[in-house]
Amino acid sequence: MKQFFGTGVALVTPFKEDKSVDFDALERLVNYQIDNGIDYLVVLGTTGEPATLTFDEQEAVKKKIVEVNNERLPLVIGVGSNNTMAVVDTLKTMDLSAFDAILSVSPYYNKPTQEGIYQHFKAISEASPLPIILYNVPGRTAQNMEPKTVIRLANDFDNIIAVKEAAGIIEQAKELIENKPTGFMIISGDDMIALDMTLAGGVGVISVIGQGLPKDFSKMIQFGLEGKKEDAQKLHNKVEKSIDYIFEEGNPAGIKSMLNKLNICTVEVRLPLMKVTNSLQEKIANFIDDYS
Repeated sequence: MKQFFGTGVALVTPFKEDKSVDFDALERLVNYQIDNGIDYLVVLGTTGEPATLTFDEQEAVKKKIVEVNNERLPLVIGVGSNNTMAVVDTLKTMDLSAFDAILSVSPYYNKPTQEGIYQHFKAISEASPLPIILYNVPGRTAQNMEPKTVIRLANDFDNIIAVKEAAGIIEQAKELIENKPTGFMIISGDDMIALDMTLAGGVGVISVIGQGLPKDFSKMIQFGLEGKKEDAQKLHNKVEKSIDYIFEEGNPAGIKSMLNKLNICTVEVRLPLMKVTNSLQEKIANFIDDYS
């Protein structure tokens, strides 16, 4: 599973001003990642706004990314829900032939117990033809997937290969790293502590800011994997302010503002999300203007 070491990016779905999917911008975005050192791509993760895409739009986005990527980078597909059987049915019917793994978020809104989370992923494991990356993001799901639950799943199911850990708590990440079975991967889902997690024994990050600053961010993570702490820290210091900016008014509105400044896509998002305020757009634009 070395293909998931380094920097993956959770791709946005670009929209035109009329809110329709902008496939030309999507092509630019994918090529920008590949040309600047990103290691793998995550398709229709939550940053890709799948909650507000129709089924046909989701299929078209997947098809476009697969076509543009042309097998150059590994691909991960987001398949998650708070309805366990819906995920199972999707895994049994979706064409997953172009993908190398699935990323599946812990059930949101329902607030299941730890046993409920375990049983949810047990059912997904038994249905999935591909390796599974768990996704813990309690700030969005309203329920933390505790380290003991992650480790239990990692020990019990060979096709559960990693967790994208986005609780934002370095102590929890270190607990996972210290207690994981051999070969199980701890991937940061939090850009701000991605370097710290990598230096502590994680394998890298699935990033948002990485798609805006792919060259430096992926180089930072690579330095971290190589134990070059000082070199990595210099790059972290360089990009750190931008991480605060892109999440200041929510994701993916912030990163779309940066990508707009980079002439990749518009700032448009779909309701209930809103594009960032003019003042934040200006801060992000000034950061890019000063960036070198």
